[in-house]
Amino acid sequence: MAKNVGGLDKALRIIIGLVLIAYAIPLGFHATGWNWVGWIGIVPLATAFLGMCPLYSLIGVNTCATK
Repeated sequence: MAKNVGGLDKALRIIIGLVLIAYAIPLGFHATGWNWVGWIGIVPLATAFLGMCPLYSLIGVNTCATK
């Protein structure tokens, strides 16, 4: 399981994940009945912290800096 998520990609995933989870809780957002969709924010957070995105592996994308 090679890492394929780089620095900028990781930062964007964390921000997007936190915003989505804030929508689900709702922190600062109105309850709309669709707030449960915000729990999808767990996926970008998990891929950011693991440094590996399964979709990137399937399509051959790597945003990590070359070593």
